[in-house]
Parts: sequence; structure tokens; C-alpha cells
Amino acid sequence: MIKQITTQQIRPGMYVHKLDCSWLDHPFARNSFLIKDMDDVRKLRGVKLSQILIDTEKGLDVDVRIATQASDPQPEETVVKEVKCPKDRQKRISVAEERQRAGAVKQEAERVITGIMADIKLGKRIDAERVSPVVEHMMGSVFRNEDALLGLTRIRQMDKYTFEHSVSVSVLLIAFAKQLGLEESTIQDLGIGGLLHDIGKMRVPDKILNKPGRLNDEEFAVIREHVNLGHGLVDGVETISATALEVVTQHHERIDGSGYPCKLHGDETGLYGKMAAVVDVYDAITSDRVYHKGQLPSVVLKRMMEWSGSHFDPKLVQHFIQCVGIYPVGSVVALESERLAIVIQSPEEGLLEPLVNMVYDLRKRRFITPRLLDLANQPEGEKDRILRLESAESYGIRPEVFMQ
Repeated sequence: MIKQITTQQIRPGMYVHKLDCSWLDHPFARNSFLIKDMDDVRKLRGVKLSQILIDTEKGLDVDVRIATQASDPQPEETVVKEVKCPKDRQKRISVAEERQRAGAVKQEAERVITGIMADIKLGKRIDAERVSPVVEHMMGSVFRNEDALLGLTRIRQMDKYTFEHSVSVSVLLIAFAKQLGLEESTIQDLGIGGLLHDIGKMRVPDKILNKPGRLNDEEFAVIREHVNLGHGLVDGVETISATALEVVTQHHERIDGSGYPCKLHGDETGLYGKMAAVVDVYDAITSDRVYHKGQLPSVVLKRMMEWSGSHFDPKLVQHFIQCVGIYPVGSVVALESERLAIVIQSPEEGLLEPLVNMVYDLRKRRFITPRLLDLANQPEGEKDRILRLESAESYGIRPEVFMQ
């Protein structure tokens, strides 16, 4: 039953049938949604509406009360809690065991998103049935060992940035959500949102999207429209959830209100939008672009820590660093033994002692026969450690060659 109530009567558990205002006039991803907690209630009361429509068949009715309105205490902070991933899905296999499957999954994901983006350019609708299976495959790989797929997403080609960035954001969101212990259905929705987060760019003119240089103010204004364009493309697809839509619509918002398109402040941006903002910026800055070289992950993570509190949620940034590690897979590190090594797998515990593949002698300035070294479990008498990150390009090292 559809019922009209005042904004003062709303409470967690109700289902909003429709908000009678533009999408740009409220902070929610859809005009219809479940009110999850008191944070949602506060956001709704901040919208310039005196009344809203609720659906009592999909959520609570205003009349369901334990006591009268006068004697009711203020509602407690009701939060929809996420459930940890089942333990049997968390069993970790080695990177070597997972790498071949991860490679096939990455190719499949790139093929699917390339096809979907081509369809959008031709004026077709998003085929959601093609998205869900590949995201499930990415989840499977991440649950078996996230380092294999995360490492492969660092192997990029500048002319395929838009497609590969979409896949990378999807993989990073899946790994991030797993690290936070979100339930599997939410992780899948985030993966779908990540894969489609830049879909609106397919409605941006190619001469601007593929410009080999920095954009001027007018061009940047056009690029910024990709969020609204993406919202229009995704919102009409029933099988794409509100979680995925939040990723599409809020990945450029910043908690200080400096983002776009809605300039949302603080918790006006949802959890999934905040996660997407962190992941999107990290992948963009660490990637090679036509107009700039990608920065070392450690440098980017340090900058993101500096931006915490203004652009990003500080706690989420800390969790993200725990997810990707201080020395992300594929990084080149200098060891105390004066050798360069490739990070192959993040440590089970802590952040400082990953599994590495030693490939280069700094004293003799030449490549050596590769040798694996688990810095957390070194042979007796060996006490090597990481001193710093290095640029692979400076030494002519191709990390992917040594990650096979």
C-alpha cells in the first residue's frame, strides 16, 4: 500500500516509494529505496520536502509502534549490518596457482566491458546479463587469492585506459569490500558498479575523451557530465542495484563538498560512494596516461592519507591501505641486500614483509637468476628487508615478466 507521510514520521525500515524531486536535489542514488538507518532519516529530513510516499508492502508502516508517539523514545541508530564472507570462500591458495585463472578472468572482464561500451556508443542499452557472470568470476579469483588479479590489473596499455581502468576499479572494489567483511551480495553489486562506473564517458565526444593532453575548463565541464550521463544509462536497468548505482553516481564526490556532480558533504555521500572515490583516485593516479606517468603506489597512498578528512574518509583510506598493502603486488622494491625484487604476494599478517622475487643486482647493475624470498619467513641466517620502492622503468624492469 502506498501511503503519504510527513518527513518527521519516517524511520528506519520504511521503504520510500518515490521522492517527488529531481535526483540532483537529494543525496540518494535512487528515488525509491529502503531507509536503512538514522543517517538515512537525517538525510531525508534535510531534503526540501514536507511529505514523502512510502510503500508499506516493502517496508514498515508509520503506524507500527510499541508505544504512543508521545511516549516513544528517540529511535536508536539502526544499522543494516553486513555479514562476513563464508569461511570456505576465504581459503587462500598461492598466487602461482591462481595466476592463470586470474589472467583468463581479466581478459573476460575487458572483453565484456569493451563490448558494453561499444554498445552504448551505438545507442544501445546496457546488457546487465553480461555483467553479473564476469563479476562473479572476478569475485571467485579475489576470494581465492586477490594478489593474482590485483597484480595483473597493474599491466596496462595507455590506449586502453578507459576499459582497463573500469576493470581495475571493479577488482579493487571487490578486494576492498572483502577486506571490510561486507556480504557477498554487496560485494557483487560493488563489482558491477565498478565495472560500469565510467559508462557515461561513452556519451562524451571522443575528441575530448581521448585528448592527448590536459583538458581546458570547457572540456573538463563536458567530462564531468559523464556522471549524470552514467546515471541515466544505469538507472533504467532494473537488475542493477542501488549499491551499484551509488558507485556510478558518487565516485567523484568528496567529503568536503568539493566533488561533483552534487557537491555532497560528509555522510551525504554513502559508504559505497566513498569507497569508490578512494579506489577510483588510487587507480587513476598510479596508472600511466597519455598526459602523465603513473606514480608509485606508495607515493599515491601517502598523498591519499594527506587528503583524508578533506577528500576521503580517513578510516576508509586506512582500510584501503591494509587491502592493497604498503607494497602492492607488482611493485619494485630495493632490499637491504642491494637487490631489486618484485612484490609477488602480500603478507598474511602485517604490511612490511611480502613474498618477493629477487631479479636485479644493484651493485653489479645487472639482472640475476630470479629467486623467491618470503620476507616474513626467511631461511636461517638471512635477514633481508625492504628499504624503499623503486621505479621499474628506471632499471628496464617489466614486473609482469617476473610474475609468471
